[in-house]
Amino acid sequence: MKKVLILVNHDVVIYNFRKELVQQLLRDNYKVYVSSPYGKKIDYLIEMGCEYIETTIERHGTNIISDFKLISEYRKIIKRVMPDVVLSYTIKPNIYGGIACKSLRTPYIATITGLGTALEKKGLMQNVLLLLYKYAFKDIHSLFFQNKENMHFFQQHKITNHSHKLVPGSGVNLEEFSLKKYPEEREKLKILFIGRIMKEKGIEELAEAAKIIKESNKNIEFEAVGFYEEDYTDKANELVNLDIIKFHGVQNNVKEFIEDCNAVILPSYHEGMANVLLESASMGRPIIASSIPGCEETFDDGVTGFGLEPKNVDSLVEAINKFIDLTYNEQETMGILARNKVENEFDRKKVVSSYLNEIENIAN
Repeated sequence: MKKVLILVNHDVVIYNFRKELVQQLLRDNYKVYVSSPYGKKIDYLIEMGCEYIETTIERHGTNIISDFKLISEYRKIIKRVMPDVVLSYTIKPNIYGGIACKSLRTPYIATITGLGTALEKKGLMQNVLLLLYKYAFKDIHSLFFQNKENMHFFQQHKITNHSHKLVPGSGVNLEEFSLKKYPEEREKLKILFIGRIMKEKGIEELAEAAKIIKESNKNIEFEAVGFYEEDYTDKANELVNLDIIKFHGVQNNVKEFIEDCNAVILPSYHEGMANVLLESASMGRPIIASSIPGCEETFDDGVTGFGLEPKNVDSLVEAINKFIDLTYNEQETMGILARNKVENEFDRKKVVSSYLNEIENIAN
């Protein structure tokens, strides 16, 4: 039986966005192993037929010496599993998994899901990361990117120019995130943030913008769904008490919140491809998001949503007000056009097919 080992830093990374790929591999009689820190969605993967290998990863730690222990851990896993091919997602599994695969001459496919602040900012950390990427990816079979700008960044720094492939993010399961009727006209518009509650997702700018808008317009509700990546508990409680943003914490089913909102907002600083925007657009909701790689591909400005400048409260307020000023029918139409865009450009079946082709080329 052919074997695939998948390295990730979080259970959500594999289950929410690559579940269909895993299902197809299992249907094609591959044995699928998943290496990740434990999370509740690991249980679903085990039920599907995957074998789980627990791995400890400090996702935001910057201690490279500590992180290098991952190489040894990944080497042990690869030696035990002896996979035909290894897939990895996110920075640490990509780098340290890549180094482990390189040392054991194991075929390897990595996906760049975003650059991250450390790689975007010039300085010592960027230089270190570039060296690590160059070494880890020197003999890589395929390197997938979710947006053109990230791909061009790697090409400019001469990291495995021969193996670059572009896919439309993780794509969207169009059946799972089906078009939903736009909410009936009501007294208050609901604008929903979905994502990690952290600075780099623009939550601080959103809080400021929401405060400004609600001072002059009481008929707007701002809601947020997601887990606290940093210690925002006190800040979140303060915003709730001031009736600025209502936080719902982590939710197993975000679709209910998307269906109930009028628009989804993401003033993020950087993204690989913003899955929450694709899923929301697929359900027929307009998008308000940063005009940056990974977000700007998910909407057509003025047609299916509105763009804004990241880290800029004034720009965020302006974008929100543009949406508020639309008539109900214009908002509804914007949502329908958002769904059409996703159907045409971001069907997950196309993404799964791209990976299966690469995996089969290696395994055969």
